[in-house]
Amino acid sequence: MKVAGNYDELGYAHLRGLIPPEVARAFLNTLKQEIAPGPIALSRASEHPAVLRRPAYEVDGNAWKPMSFFLWGLTPIVSQLLGREVLPSYSYFRIYREGDVCFVHSDRPASQHGLSLTLDYSDGVIWDIEIARDPTEVLYPLSRDFGSDPYATVSMEIGDALLYQGSRHAHGRMKPNPNGWSAHLFMFWVDRDGPYRDHAFDGKVSLEAANFRFV
Repeated sequence: MKVAGNYDELGYAHLRGLIPPEVARAFLNTLKQEIAPGPIALSRASEHPAVLRRPAYEVDGNAWKPMSFFLWGLTPIVSQLLGREVLPSYSYFRIYREGDVCFVHSDRPASQHGLSLTLDYSDGVIWDIEIARDPTEVLYPLSRDFGSDPYATVSMEIGDALLYQGSRHAHGRMKPNPNGWSAHLFMFWVDRDGPYRDHAFDGKVSLEAANFRFV
């Protein structure tokens, strides 16, 4: 893995080769077999994320346990990259269709540290992601572009990831997806000793010691 960009200064870092392309595709194929053994009719997707113009096929991290294990397993690596301890908050998988754009936006507090992992492009064409150079302290409204705000463009190969400050730096994909489809895994963390600690595990898992009784 090669890291390009200073996360603390720029708000993001490009992780080239976070996982091998073979692992990315194996993960995607396994998920496909487990979640939808038959063909997935992307045009019939029912989930409509606010950041998209139309519904998209999504899988919540809690719906398929290996997604949570992936999130948890990457936690030590993300902590090492950031230079401080983090806790996982949530994850999800999404397939974008040809022509999709992702509106520029910032995320909720549980997305303090985000990671967008590219799993595959149906046609092998890189679909850029853009991220604001300047941080925002308020929720960035949905927008088609960054207006006059400066931004950076990151091009990710299969297995590459963008580690970014999701709740402070607006981000999106302004150019239409050039592939028939593209598959991405999104994972998020919060600082272990930070103001968003309560968002760890999306607030759904207790951080207290388990209470077992032996008889």
